[in-house]
Amino acid sequence: MPLETKFAGEIAALVAAILWCVSSVVYGRVGATIPPLHLNLIKGIVAIAFLLVTIAITGDFFPVLPPIPFCLLLLSGVIGIGLGDTAFLAAINSMGARRVLLMETLAPPITALLALIFLQESLNISAWCGVLLTILGVAWVISERTAEVDGKRDERLAPRWRGIGFALLAAVANASGAVLSRAALAGTNINPLWAALIRLGAAIFLLLPWIIWQQQSRTTPVFAYWKSRKVIMATCFAAFCGTYLGIWFQQVAIKLTAVGIASTLLQTSPVFILPLSMWMGEKVSLRAIAGVLVAIAGIALLFYLK
Repeated sequence: MPLETKFAGEIAALVAAILWCVSSVVYGRVGATIPPLHLNLIKGIVAIAFLLVTIAITGDFFPVLPPIPFCLLLLSGVIGIGLGDTAFLAAINSMGARRVLLMETLAPPITALLALIFLQESLNISAWCGVLLTILGVAWVISERTAEVDGKRDERLAPRWRGIGFALLAAVANASGAVLSRAALAGTNINPLWAALIRLGAAIFLLLPWIIWQQQSRTTPVFAYWKSRKVIMATCFAAFCGTYLGIWFQQVAIKLTAVGIASTLLQTSPVFILPLSMWMGEKVSLRAIAGVLVAIAGIALLFYLK
């Protein structure tokens, strides 16, 4: 079997993780200007626009969408993107991005467990070792970076029950969304482009009334970020990389490989942040490098077990 066919799902997951790494750096910069709920909506709208253009170019205007897979994709978008991403951003506000990323490493085992229960998609002992090894490496990297950044023990970033609750909700929501998407795509001919579009559209329909309700309860406007062209351009770039391309490759990965393995590889974004941090002039310790090597070993094991 050709390499590009045999490992297509795993490669797509790693590409998505790299894209999310790049976009997360940009979102970290604009997040102080744009409220999280609005940022989630904007990136979704921008990604939908790119997806529609891509669909127009490919000419796949009238796909065959069976009712059950279509509903599963809608539910996946509402839970995984609408609810999951919003909970993720809320958790960041409460306990800091790196602590939240650490807790997000719970998503792959949750995904594998849900897939085992609802899809009868089991992993053998060796594959579980690859999953856990990758998670260990990612967690090691994130925890080291957290200790370095939070050396002053800023109380604002101290773990809080509210933040922990949001982070757990995000992990469960993302895992549930991945399993629902896998259930919709496995054994069907649904184009991952359309799967991404359906999921994002469902998320937008959740976010719009949520934002309208939130805006009506505010006494001061929060749309000042529209006045900054740089902020809008940066947000569009991040949405292109992380939401448009990232979710597209995510759907390819979920369609072509076991959802437990795909979820594990999709959670390796923090590993790729280290080379980017070094390029930006930040110091990276030997412990962080060792964590990357452990994660790479886990990834290699997952590829070998294909």
